[in-house]
This record gives sequence, structure tokens and C-alpha cells, in this order.
Amino acid sequence: MLAFYAVTLGLGALLLFWVQPMFSKMALPLLGGSPAVWNIAMVFFQAALLAGYLYAHLGRRWLGPKRQAWLHLLLLATAFATLPIAITADAWNTAGPGNGQPAGWFLALLTLSVGLPFFALAATAPMLQSWFAHSGHKDAANPYILYAASNVGSILALLAYPVVLEPLLSLGQQSLAWALGFVLLALLIGACAWLLLGRYQAQGADDRAALEIGLSNQVSWGRRLHWLALAFVPSMLLLGVTQHISTDVASAPMLWVVPLILYLGTFVVVFSSRPAISARLAMFLQVPLVMLLALVFFWQIHSLLLVLPLHLGVFFFAALVCHGELAKRRPAPSRLTEFYLWMSLGGVLGGAFTALLAPQIFDTVLEYPIALVAACLLRPDQEVGKAGPITWWRATPLMVLLILLALPRLAGYSPGGLPLFWLLLYMIPAALLIYGCRGRPLLFAAAIGTVLLAGVYDQGSRDIAIARSFFGVNKVIAQGSGDDKALVFKHGTTKHGLQYLDPERRRTPLAYYHRKGPLGQVFQALGDRLRHVGGVGLGVGTAACYRRAGQRWTFYEIDPLVVSFARDRGYFHYLTDCAPDARMVIGDGRLSLEREARLKEAPGFDLLILDAFSSDAIPLHLVTREAIAVYLSRLAPGGLMLFHISNRHLDLRPVLADLAGDAGIKAYVQHDAGNRDEGRYGSIWVAMARADRDMKPVLDSGKWRQLIPRPARRIWTDDYGNLIGIMRWWLELQGD
Repeated sequence: MLAFYAVTLGLGALLLFWVQPMFSKMALPLLGGSPAVWNIAMVFFQAALLAGYLYAHLGRRWLGPKRQAWLHLLLLATAFATLPIAITADAWNTAGPGNGQPAGWFLALLTLSVGLPFFALAATAPMLQSWFAHSGHKDAANPYILYAASNVGSILALLAYPVVLEPLLSLGQQSLAWALGFVLLALLIGACAWLLLGRYQAQGADDRAALEIGLSNQVSWGRRLHWLALAFVPSMLLLGVTQHISTDVASAPMLWVVPLILYLGTFVVVFSSRPAISARLAMFLQVPLVMLLALVFFWQIHSLLLVLPLHLGVFFFAALVCHGELAKRRPAPSRLTEFYLWMSLGGVLGGAFTALLAPQIFDTVLEYPIALVAACLLRPDQEVGKAGPITWWRATPLMVLLILLALPRLAGYSPGGLPLFWLLLYMIPAALLIYGCRGRPLLFAAAIGTVLLAGVYDQGSRDIAIARSFFGVNKVIAQGSGDDKALVFKHGTTKHGLQYLDPERRRTPLAYYHRKGPLGQVFQALGDRLRHVGGVGLGVGTAACYRRAGQRWTFYEIDPLVVSFARDRGYFHYLTDCAPDARMVIGDGRLSLEREARLKEAPGFDLLILDAFSSDAIPLHLVTREAIAVYLSRLAPGGLMLFHISNRHLDLRPVLADLAGDAGIKAYVQHDAGNRDEGRYGSIWVAMARADRDMKPVLDSGKWRQLIPRPARRIWTDDYGNLIGIMRWWLELQGD
């Protein structure tokens, strides 16, 4: 019976966590491929999980397991009527959220599209565990072991999605397979209910739980609030570390699911009958890891080989400690559904704070260090009952601040610029001071917070301007000196533009758009042949300075904040100096082009530049069969498309080669090594045209190599894509 319940719970969890990446991928084209889509989706799924847990809790209290089983089977049948899951045609044919609130629009879309089936699935875990507690089984006193089985199913779904489901099945096929899995789950739940009816014990297993495990059914408000806090902080940390590693460390989309797998793994550990990692070991390892992360963050060490595993390791053990305390404080089986309800509420509040509130009140990803400090604060006090610490330890945070911030500056160095000798000299005593606080959560959290605060202060001191939107964090930073002094525009970790401050040189295209680079070659070769130029992705408007008299220019930019920076003469001058009358279209580039193609609002482009980045993660809906068809519909006879595909983690050349072959057009690539001394960044560009004759002036340089489609390769569509196949695994660990 235990195995049957475990399989049912595992399948329910697998379906829950399959639908999350599946539907998020469906919605990405409507929201410009922003990494924030994942965090907003997580908030919705956490809220829907809370609603499901509330339904399971109230059903147990008001109906009892028998009548609750009949009600739930009816709910599953109703939810099945809404399948298969899909985004309606009306949603595709609109401009999505437009210029309004994309977060609210996406939450509404999620509610209408997947709300009911997800709600029905969400109730499965607490409901079946509650039923099991009344089954009379020998393990009924500890139904929480089934929660570990449930989270194993969740992890399998997240592992299988990028490796098996996404590469092999289109979104339509996934949706159909998911609906069939939903039917199987309904049958299994019905069988669990039938097994329960034959062995039902009204009193549950509270007495056995109290005797065998020491679980109490007495629940105070203090205990409930402690549950809430222990669930709030790991959820906040989950979304905080996801945002941080996908924006400030490595913008590989595959990393979105890694923190979630680790998060679910902590539940598997702490709710197992024999945890693989003891609470004592988790607490011990958390201390040196979070200390090292705080110091690395402060000294701005950017080695990806070190930093990425460190972020994930700190997150895992911080969540493991919090969830371990949560499991230790679980109540008797009669209070099981209430326990999960409070735990789910904490998860929702933590996710909502990080994904919805933090972007409104912080201009950088400050919620992540806040979550790290809060996790340290929730460590159990290891010195309870002992004599109080020596008084001077209470001043530890101030001492750490003095060592890490004041003394290096007095020596003439910024913390990030310390020589190695001074770095080691200051790191060792600082680490010892922090380590001495490990037994007192308040002091330990204050010490870690002091280091992180000093690091945030030092990093922010070099920013000329910083602003945050739904699509990420944008910064303006000064670099160089003398005649070479310039302003850099960064989105996350990626530089999106560079301009000299010298008025005599500020119209010089730099970075990826240098006159000696592929883009400059195209403009030089085509010359007066270009009458109408379009650009998907604005950056700081560098390309505008290739404009010649009589040309019309149109830019498509999804983030209004980027447009504000590009047009602000206090920072950048490309647009205002070279193309002040350029037409600006706010919204996703592909959707805007598609809308114009239907309405025939503008003539075709002689050159269409596709350069839409979100940090280093290219919106993949811009490189599908349907996207190519949209671009061709807006291309004038003899026109060219130019894709900027420089990327640290994804190699899009074979994808574009296959798409060009599928569309019956020609594609050529150029990899420019760049020259930093002259302000030219290395870049990769792909040029496409309907025929070779359209590209002849460009190809005469001899620097372009034809892309050959791969035989029998599956073409990327809005329904299908395979990120695993184009990952640069060997570059992933090299950093920027």
C-alpha cells in the first residue's frame, strides 16, 4: 500500500513540475523571452499550490477522507475538460502585455490556461498523505515519508524536461502526453481512495506518532509563524539565487531549473525516514560556505568555476537547514494538512516578495543577499543554555566592517582592487571573526550581512546609473581614461554598448558594431542601396550612426527602460546625434513585425538587424521557423537579414543554418575576433538573403563563410527547440 501511494504521489508531482517549464516555454514568445518569466511563473505555481493545500485542508476538516475522495474525483474530471493545455489563439494574436504590467498579464494568462488542472494536482500530496494516516498501515504514524516520494517525482520531471521531453516532443505533443498522464493519475487516486475505504481508521495515527516519533498535535501561533518563516526564506532564496546566477553570474537558461532541483532535493532529504545528510552536518557545512560566498561577493571574484558551484552549494545547505528545522517541527498526522498549508503560504510569500515586490523597491538584485542573511538568522541557536558570549563578540559586525571596508580604503585600495597579499591578510582574520559567531544566529547573520552590505556598497559606488525593470537590471558604467574614456551600457553581465565621451569621437561605432567588424562591412558594402533599415533590439543605438541621408530607420525594443537610456543625452548620444527621428516601436520585436506585416503599416526593410538580447540569453522565439517567415514577410526584394548571435553559452549557427535551408534561403557567417585596444569586441554575425546575388557585395570581402544545413535535423519551431544540442559546455565554465 505504501508503494502504491508513493507511486501515485510521484506521478502527481511529476505532472506538476512538468507543466511549469512546458507552459513557461509556451509563453516566452509573448513576453520577449525574459528570464523574469520563470520567476513570475514560479510565484503563480506557488500560489496555486497554496490554494490546493487549502482545499485539501478544508476538505479533511469538513468532509473527512471518504467524502473528500468523491469530491476530488469530481474535481479531476472537471479539470480534465479543460485539457489539453495550450495558449489560446486570441493570446497569440495580441501584443501580449503591451506597455502595461507584464507580470500581472502573465499571472492572468497562467490562471486561465493552467489554473484548474494545476489546482487539482496541487491538492494531491497533502490529501493522499492525510488518507494514508487513516489507513492503519504500520507507517501511518509518519505519513511525511510520502512527501519525500512526491519530491522525487518533481525532481525527475525537472531532470527529464530538458534532456528527454523538450528534445523529443513538440509542445503540442507534450501537452497531449501530459493530458494522458493526468488521466492515469486520476485512476490511481481513485484506486488509493478504494484502498482507503476498505481499511479506514477514524482516529488516524496521532497516538502512535506521539509514542514512536514524538510528534505533537498541539499547535500554537508561535509554532505556526515559525513554520511560515522556515518556508518563506528558502523560497525567497530560491528565486533570489535563480535571478542572480541567470543575470549576474551566468545567463544560461538551463540554469533556471538547477536551483529548483536542489530546493526540492532538500525536502527529499529532510522528510526521508533516514536522511542522507544529517541536520548536524548541514549546519556545519553551511557556515564555511556562506562565509566564503560573502567574502567572494565582497572581493568581486568572478571565476565561474568557483562562483557558480559556491552559489548553488550555499543555497542548498541554507535551504537544507531551514527545511530540516521545518521537518523537525512537523505536527502529528491530524495536523498534517494545516502544516502543509502554512508551509505553502510561506513559500508563496517568499516567492511574491522576490519576484513581484523586490523589482519595484530595489534597483539591483538586493533580495538575494537579504535572503542569505535571513537564512543565517534562522539557524538554531547552538549556545542555548550555555553562558553568554564574551561581550566584545557583540561588536563583531562592526569589527568586520572596519577590517573589510575602512582599512583597505585607508591603504588606498578599493576592496575589489586589493593585491593578493592584502587580500589574504584581511580575509583570514575576517573569516575567523565571522566563524566565532556561528553559534549565535543573530550575531552570525549580522556579520554576514555586514560583509554583503559592504560589497553591495563598493559595487554600487562605481555605477553612474542603474535601473531595473521586468526585463532585468541595466547599468551605465565608466571605463578607460583620457581620450579613451567611455561609458558602457550593461544588462546583467553583458555589455550592450560602448561610447566615447570625447565629443569628437562619440559618433564612432564601437563594441560589436565597429566599422571594421561584420556590421560595418555590411553597411560599407551595401551603401546607398539601403533605404529602410530595421533593428530588433536597441542597446544604446550604436548602429544608428551608420545612417546615411535619406534613409529611414526603425528600432524595435521590448524594454522601455533601454529606450530611456539610449535617448538620454546625459549618457549616450548615438541616437540623438545620428538618427533623432528614428521610429521607435516598444514591444517584442517579432510580435511587432508580425503585426505590421498583417496590417501592412510600413514598407519592407532593405536590411533587418536582429540583435535582441536579454543579458546573455537570446530569446529563442526569435530563431524559429515561424520567426524566419515573419522576417521574410517584412523584407524588401533583395533585402538582407543580419543576426548577431554572440553568446557565451549557446551556439546558434547550426540552428540558423537549418532554418535557412528549411526556408530555401542562403546563410553566411562571420566570426570576428575583435580588438579591444581599438574598442572592437569579438562577435559572431549571420547574414541571410533570399539568393546569393542579394549578398554579392557583402560576400566580395571574402570574410563570410556559407552555413550548410545539417542533414535530417529537426527544425526549430515555436513548438520545438533543443537547447541541450547547442550548449557550449566547454565554455560554460570559463566566465566572461
